[in-house]
Amino acid sequence: MKNTARGVLAAAMMGLAATAVQAQTPIKVSYQPALYWSLPYYVATEKGWWGKVGLKETYSTFPAGVPQIAASASGSWDVGGTGSVPAVLGAARYHLLTIGLTNDESAGNALMATKDKAAGFEKNPGSIKGQTIALTANSTGDYAVQKCLAKWGMKKADVTMKSMGQAEVISAMSSNNAELGGLWAPNIYTLEEKAGAKVICSGKEAGVVIPGALVVREDYAKEHPQEVAKYLAVYLHAQKWILAHQPEAIAMMKKFYDIGGVSITEASMRKEFDTRPTYDLAGQLRIMDRSKGPSDVDKWMTQIGEFMKGTGAIAEVPPASGYITDEYMKMVDRDPKLKEFANSAN
Repeated sequence: MKNTARGVLAAAMMGLAATAVQAQTPIKVSYQPALYWSLPYYVATEKGWWGKVGLKETYSTFPAGVPQIAASASGSWDVGGTGSVPAVLGAARYHLLTIGLTNDESAGNALMATKDKAAGFEKNPGSIKGQTIALTANSTGDYAVQKCLAKWGMKKADVTMKSMGQAEVISAMSSNNAELGGLWAPNIYTLEEKAGAKVICSGKEAGVVIPGALVVREDYAKEHPQEVAKYLAVYLHAQKWILAHQPEAIAMMKKFYDIGGVSITEASMRKEFDTRPTYDLAGQLRIMDRSKGPSDVDKWMTQIGEFMKGTGAIAEVPPASGYITDEYMKMVDRDPKLKEFANSAN
């Protein structure tokens, strides 16, 4: 009898375990590796937090935003994080929704100069006219560079822009085959540490806000709104934990960056924390609030859309109300369990 009872109990427990596994809904997440704003994905997986809200994540990674956004057209991913420039491109071409921000990376997108040339360009920014700038076209780095040029009274036509991947920009500047480059963190720190290059103007110094975006395919959001809310809760929870446990988070950042082929010092990792403001649930709702007119996010993303129209990347600036929505953040806020999870740092 005892053995029979134990067998029944064991079978019941196995059944419960199987049910729990089946209850985990698959979700396909995309991001760019070895970036400060993508660290929450790595942490969430290492800590097993996706399962806590009933999700089972699979990842796809991309070296930059443009190929990432293009991949959404095939449905190869459902949700993700990306730069604000690709997010606007995704809204204009592929029906992507922006449902939150990853961080404020205004200080992390910049125009850099090689060690020997930086002082001269800083002293006389006008001498940049006629120069070649290596950068990744249609990126937040491109946006920062053009805003820096505008700060000095120059236009895109006043320089020659050579588009290449970030690794190629680093290589070109390290070997003195390029004197100026547009980069984003942590590539900025790699170039500073390995070649002595220097930031001569960041997006922040140019007076613009360059956010990172949390995005979702519109059709997926309509079909799986609860999963989108759960995704946001996991991301916000991971960010909360990272900020509250910085020493452990930096150790995890090192592993995450190593996997992505990025090697920077701990001092530079700390710069990521110090220069990249993030938004908790209340902060997300605040910057997306339209009760008094266009939200902060509306304004920031529209400025980026205007930049992209100017480059010819898009024909028209997509209306913010058509692709920026706080609906899913509000779902997190209305769900007691998701809200508690999103706001917890443990």
